[in-house]
Amino acid sequence: MAKTIAIVLKGYPRLSESFIAQEILSLEKAGLTLSLISMRHPTDGKVHPVHREIRSPVRYLPEYLHDEPRRVFKAFIRAQALAGYWRALPTFLRDLWREPTLHRLRRIGQALVLVTEIDPEIAWLHAHFIHTPASVTHYASLMTGLGWSCSAHAKDIWTTRDDELRRKLDAMAWAVTCTRAGYLKLQSLATNPQKVHLSYHGLDLARFGPFFESRSPRDGSNPADPVIILSVGRAVAKKGYEGLLAALARLPPDLSWRFVHVGGGELLKPLKEEAAKLGIADRIAWLGSQAQEDVLARYRSSDLFVLACRIADDGDRDGLPNVLVEASSQGLCCVSTRVSGVTELLEDGVTGLVVAPENAEALANALVRAISDPALRARLGSAAQDLVRSQFDHHRSVTELVELLRASLNAEAKS
Repeated sequence: MAKTIAIVLKGYPRLSESFIAQEILSLEKAGLTLSLISMRHPTDGKVHPVHREIRSPVRYLPEYLHDEPRRVFKAFIRAQALAGYWRALPTFLRDLWREPTLHRLRRIGQALVLVTEIDPEIAWLHAHFIHTPASVTHYASLMTGLGWSCSAHAKDIWTTRDDELRRKLDAMAWAVTCTRAGYLKLQSLATNPQKVHLSYHGLDLARFGPFFESRSPRDGSNPADPVIILSVGRAVAKKGYEGLLAALARLPPDLSWRFVHVGGGELLKPLKEEAAKLGIADRIAWLGSQAQEDVLARYRSSDLFVLACRIADDGDRDGLPNVLVEASSQGLCCVSTRVSGVTELLEDGVTGLVVAPENAEALANALVRAISDPALRARLGSAAQDLVRSQFDHHRSVTELVELLRASLNAEAKS
């Protein structure tokens, strides 16, 4: 029987993590056998087409331990018979001493359920995100003796304490991350920096086929034909939508534009209230979460894409937002900010327009420039599309991951 890799996920499926779903599908197509372990049940009402193509089985851990007390208690009793339980206990107690929270207790409870219900053919553990999924995976590795690895992304790197990142990097076999900023951060903490690999997410360019049609030469001068500004992203602090609204409110009153937002998020209600206070609510459409094929249609029908990334008060930030890569793949001119990996895709004046974060005036100036100059939008969008199609094909990004996982399985088989 083929050896199986358990992929430990914070939640599955999730609309905001299409890049993870694409990676899972690519690993399946490469011939790897996977088992998906999700720490949370799905909350999105829709799924992307890629989710419907994935065939790997999914097992859900108890999202909250009190929801399934019998299952958790049974796992606790059974786990004590494992020699590895006593290896994991000191690590957990040390983590609990540093973070005495119910969240930490939940992680060990989920790990107990994972290891006592684990399929016998599982030979390797791989966590997506180096914060909570990696904690569960680390404890499970100690209890089972299985090797483990991790894909680190953005928030998980920047909101996890350096000492915890260092301990996890030392414990795992290897890690991959998707931006140079994150790569350099993790390398600086790892005892063995060669454990850390840089691998951009990439897109399935067959799913995001090229878009070479000429867009409308709208320049903001016709109220009956406004420039369509699109943004796709959850309404959370790191996406900078409050600053974006402030920038939109600064645009000249005689400039014709319409802003379309796609995505859910807990800040939607206060953002709508802020737009009303700023007097721009009638120029904004809040569409909520949409399926990937609908988002693709929005990219193709819009004139301009904007994402005002910022570093949130708790340190949370984007890496290289996948929506910027998606929009660029459709030749859609993007305006964004100098946060984390954004400049690894967008070079100001070459493949997009990039300004300092949390600078509403600078963002407004960039928007005016892009709205009023359709030739500029076409040039920047075309250059970005060329870059994505040459450097961000997911086949390139997944090849190294497949090689790392296969080498890990082979090493485990020989040990």
